[in-house]
Amino acid sequence: MLILIVDDHPLVCAALEATLKAAYPGGRFIQVHSAAGAMEIVRQRDDIDLVMLDLKLPDVDGFNGLRDLRATAPKLPVLVLSGLDDARLEQLVRTYGALGFLNKKASAQEIVGAVRSVLAGETHFALSDLESSDSDVMQTARVIQTLTPQQSTVLRMLGEGLLNKQIAYELSISESTVKAHVSAILKKLDVSSRMQAVLMAQGGVFDQAIGLTPKGEERTGTYSR
Repeated sequence: MLILIVDDHPLVCAALEATLKAAYPGGRFIQVHSAAGAMEIVRQRDDIDLVMLDLKLPDVDGFNGLRDLRATAPKLPVLVLSGLDDARLEQLVRTYGALGFLNKKASAQEIVGAVRSVLAGETHFALSDLESSDSDVMQTARVIQTLTPQQSTVLRMLGEGLLNKQIAYELSISESTVKAHVSAILKKLDVSSRMQAVLMAQGGVFDQAIGLTPKGEERTGTYSR
């Protein structure tokens, strides 16, 4: 058994490996600290049984790492790791094809249980009711519809990975105005971090609410100020 652990914090990788080695003494583990490193390993090897993937990596935004990994190796099981505990994110992770979602604060018993489930071809999600989680996503979509045109534009650009300074330049507004918009967006979405808002913008919820131009196509029209 070979497990690829992808997290930008070496201590997290080491702790996960130590926990799993106790349960799988004969197991093999590879640690990498970036999405690029993970993609390189996945392309080079065909003997990986499971990828444990952190959602927040320094060289990729939000779901892009998961999406790229699934596109490169669609049959490779992925167990997503996150320090964020949000049912909506968990549902979006499932939508992107991961077989499990695990909070980094999980106990050793839960970590081992999640890995066993995914290795057995099962799923590991805290959400027991898919219909309920779908309802959460639709509720978020309805909230996004209440954003002002300017806030919608800022949220969209957050999802594209732009920094406040870049958004300010694109929209010809001050960086402090961008920060005010971001604060208002976080409050309306009922999330505590920019990362959660970015994941919402990338996870298909924004598409449902507003109807974004598909990635890769040029934006048309002008931004509302």
